[in-house]
Amino acid sequence: MEANMGSSDVDVDGDYVHLEPIDIITKDVHSLKQIVNDKKEKAKELGKHFGKDTEHVQVDRQGNEGPSPMDFTPSLVSPSCEVSDSDVYVLEGHSFEVNACAWSPTGSLLASGSSDSTARIWEISNGPCISSMHSSPPNVHVLNHFNFSINNESNAVTALAWNEEGELLATGSYEGQASIWRKNGKLEEILKKHTGSIFSLQWNKRGDLLLTGSFDNTAILWDTGTWECKQQFAFHSAPLIFVEFRNNTAFATCSEDKMIYVCSFGESQPVYAFSEHQGEINAIQWDPTGTLLASCSDDSFVKIWSLELGMCLHDLQGHNEAVYTIKWSPTGPGTINPDKQLVLASASGDSTIKLWDAHKGHLLRTLNGHREAVYSIAFSPNGNYLASGSRDRHLHIWSVKDGSILKTYSRGGAIIYHVSWNRENDIVVAGFGNGIVTLIDFRSAVKRLPCTDGGSR
Repeated sequence: MEANMGSSDVDVDGDYVHLEPIDIITKDVHSLKQIVNDKKEKAKELGKHFGKDTEHVQVDRQGNEGPSPMDFTPSLVSPSCEVSDSDVYVLEGHSFEVNACAWSPTGSLLASGSSDSTARIWEISNGPCISSMHSSPPNVHVLNHFNFSINNESNAVTALAWNEEGELLATGSYEGQASIWRKNGKLEEILKKHTGSIFSLQWNKRGDLLLTGSFDNTAILWDTGTWECKQQFAFHSAPLIFVEFRNNTAFATCSEDKMIYVCSFGESQPVYAFSEHQGEINAIQWDPTGTLLASCSDDSFVKIWSLELGMCLHDLQGHNEAVYTIKWSPTGPGTINPDKQLVLASASGDSTIKLWDAHKGHLLRTLNGHREAVYSIAFSPNGNYLASGSRDRHLHIWSVKDGSILKTYSRGGAIIYHVSWNRENDIVVAGFGNGIVTLIDFRSAVKRLPCTDGGSR
């Protein structure tokens, strides 16, 4: 091969990171250029769904991002709100960004999925979690997703979901395969019908169907008894971004084509089609009763749809940039918190989180404290708190009641792509762009240094 690569072929400073030593030794310039282009395209596609403004972020082989912005503490956050190191435990093992995390619904297992071609199942101990983990680190099962048919090619894990019993974990991958794993890390099945990346999947509550949404523009319902495709839905004209079960047989899908479809198993056509968004739809979610469907889009709007009326019930305007994610509070009729108000939270590229009265369509409050795009939000199971993760490398825990920032964590050193709570309301997990997974003992942190600094308007 040619020893000297010109800048027109491969930019050594900017592109060398995409190449493995064996590639440089064994391949010619044309092949190296193709490898670089393919990996750049893959990174671009992953970045679009795990942080839309990632074009200026560089990640090296160890998963370290750079250049980092200057250190920043939001002006509305008191230093006393910072989580103590004693209330934090870092799970290390992933070598690239953590795209998703998922707690088992029935036990103390935590799954994490990464662009390093692995998912991991961490056995988190019961009781005073953080303090016990410092002396007894958790066991971990590593779930390899390398594409062995293509010379061990990397295959990012892009989605995770546990079944209702917590016995099986489904993972979606960049290469378009869904894999089924036992909670002990044993591979059960690989589902191969999709021809595009899977960025969303979900089990129904009964556990007999698995729903996957793909960049091949289709959604598939899989029979979990035989692992056969029960029905493939090909209504969208662009890649699917999110799928969400309404009940055991009906579900909704959203896409880059700006459409939302409500579908039902056995039906050859959508039950409903909603088309009022003017930009790519980034997320959809049913309210706890399954009667209202919320959506958010690059057009900066949040919408609440009524299936009873077959139309948009509320058009929520307030954000001035793309809205990346939405979450319903686990409150109101039909939930374990029936006497609390039902709230819809939305997070945006404008660095704010907004809380909405879902029934009246009114803005309750805006949560200010982040300085860059907010990528992930999660309500605590009791509905009292909201965790948020941002491009600004900060995790905040807010009071839903008054919008104050109760606790903040900023020592992860990278963009936060995912936050979620365990079922006991006391542990918050965060997945970072540098490959670490951080556990925060919220109950202990609040007891140490209670804080009432404001973070709303």
